[in-house]
Amino acid sequence: MSPLVLAAEGFNPPTPGDFWQPLIGDGAFAVTRSMFVIAISVVLIAWFMTAVARRMAVVPGKLQFAGEGVYNFVRNSVAIDILGSRNFRPFLPLLLTQFLLILVNNWFGVLPPIQFPTFSRIGFAIAVTLVTFVVYHAVGIRRKGLGGYFKGLMPPGIPGWISPFVYVLELMTFFITRPLTLGMRLFANMFAGHMLLLVFILGGEYMLLHGGNLFVNLSSVAAFVMAIVMTFFELLVQFLQAYVFVLLTALYIAGSLADEH
Repeated sequence: MSPLVLAAEGFNPPTPGDFWQPLIGDGAFAVTRSMFVIAISVVLIAWFMTAVARRMAVVPGKLQFAGEGVYNFVRNSVAIDILGSRNFRPFLPLLLTQFLLILVNNWFGVLPPIQFPTFSRIGFAIAVTLVTFVVYHAVGIRRKGLGGYFKGLMPPGIPGWISPFVYVLELMTFFITRPLTLGMRLFANMFAGHMLLLVFILGGEYMLLHGGNLFVNLSSVAAFVMAIVMTFFELLVQFLQAYVFVLLTALYIAGSLADEH
């Protein structure tokens, strides 16, 4: 009996609706599992950074070593590399906060007993994207003035006859494409990755417990092995998504600080 036959007989694969998990109340004002998870992550990050700051020593302990490692990674590999040594300081708290918040919530997707990636709910991806959107526009307007900022969206050297079309495309890039791709990339990767893990784990469990014969029961081992392999792969993807998000945030801010588009 093949897994496809099993599916036809009763296996219910996970659906997007399974990611909506209200804990208190229902509807638009429900308190959901994802809200609890992100609240836990905020408390955890605050405790971690406070503990590191209070126990600073010449010879760092494990906690200080981990804290300094994360700080130096964001500071040196993102902030200084992209924004430059003259401009990075005002934006380092934002980049470090976004990196830690996204990374911790992404890793919660595979960490027992939580095992729920907050950013698989698109509202949270939109929220962190809005922060980036507002910051890079505000930085550009503050540096160049409102008129100068919008004038600077036009790349130099564009022939006059095509400049209106290019300007419209640049407006769409700055106000639609950038925030849309930034938020959707984070949401889609977390949603798809967690969905894939659920399919392997729940499918393996169904074949093991309801397979009907020894061959199907043993086939569940392959599903569980794939679930383990995909879990380690997902850990890498979750880290990369946090890194890519702050990297693009720094690039957008650097573009707003640049004298020319």
